[in-house]
Amino acid sequence: MMYRTQAAAKFHGILKHLNHLPSSLAMSKTSSGAPSKQYVSQSKRAPTPGTATVLALGKALPSQILPQDCLVEGYFRDTKCEDSAIKEKLERLCKTTTVKTRYTVMSKEILDKYPELATEGSPTIKQRLEIANPAVVQMALEASLACIKEWGRPKSAITHVVYVSSSEIRLPGGDLYLASQLGLRNDVGRVMLYFLGCYGGVTGLRVAKDIAENNPGSRVLLTTSETTILGFRPPNKDRPYDLVGAALFGDGAAAAIIGAQPMVGSESPFMELNYAVQQFLPGTHNVINGGLTEEGINFHLGRDLPVKIEENIEAFCKKLMAKVGLTDFNELFWAVHPGGPAILNRLEGTLKLGNEKLECSRRALMDFGNVSSNTIFYVMENMREELKREGGEEWGLALAFGPGITFEGILVRSL
Repeated sequence: MMYRTQAAAKFHGILKHLNHLPSSLAMSKTSSGAPSKQYVSQSKRAPTPGTATVLALGKALPSQILPQDCLVEGYFRDTKCEDSAIKEKLERLCKTTTVKTRYTVMSKEILDKYPELATEGSPTIKQRLEIANPAVVQMALEASLACIKEWGRPKSAITHVVYVSSSEIRLPGGDLYLASQLGLRNDVGRVMLYFLGCYGGVTGLRVAKDIAENNPGSRVLLTTSETTILGFRPPNKDRPYDLVGAALFGDGAAAAIIGAQPMVGSESPFMELNYAVQQFLPGTHNVINGGLTEEGINFHLGRDLPVKIEENIEAFCKKLMAKVGLTDFNELFWAVHPGGPAILNRLEGTLKLGNEKLECSRRALMDFGNVSSNTIFYVMENMREELKREGGEEWGLALAFGPGITFEGILVRSL
């Protein structure tokens, strides 16, 4: 497998020079390639009785790594595009995203087997699903195993599965394949959340919270898994928004164990899910939309998305904060899905946040790109270490935005 430290100066393109990896679906169990270790929390605060907590985290990444400064040349070579104007535009976009590295299921082996994926207008949904369906479950499996290992309790203690993905289409769904491959008991309660896009991870947390709090003793495995295979296509001047996806989005998976009433001595909660709100903005359903075609999934991202978020974010955050009487945005910690730098910049400016408040989100964007529903967990992983410091904030907000336009938010508490 190829990990970040092997990405190397000799990497000259997006696909051709990936050292001919033996398996396009080989996944890394952690970002460093080392086995995950059980995380031991140094809790400073006692959990609220009956309120859901995050007991463990895990993630998995495809073995193909994409340095951002190599993307344009490789992408245009592999799609045989010679339009210099589009190329220059993508180069500008890549510089403004702040992304440094991403990971992808797509590989030279896949394009060699399915060259039609790089051909404009080819009906390839069948081929894309042949790749994506097993890939997202494999990533979800690796992330779940890493999470369960960190949790430290047996798989038999998992009572529910919440499975989030916008990257696979089949019946039965990935939730069943994941439960089977993990060896979970056959009466595990399963929930699928499909095609929510970027806010799916926080929706998953909200649903897992409700399950955990309404089923005493339950332990919920929440997993998210995404790949850009369904949307990969050659650049086209009639689809300028495709370039945003090429410059910004990546692949990966994440997992969390959610439960109330943590077991003293055997579970290590680090964050409490205190209060959750979902809200859509009327009349904005066309700002982010997508549709399934014979060529895969087509997405449209409106240019006014950051403005719409900016106009509505303050009232939404105040609704969450009012639950515990909070009024000062800078007295909170912030776990925000990094949909892109423009969204983070506008949120920071509108709420007058200190420069350090969105650092965990910016770092996740830089290291992984926008990985849709997964990214909030990469932000939370960054934040876990920050919250351990002495004098850290007690309360925070976990936020994500996506099609609808939908706002998803949770008032969270550091333990």
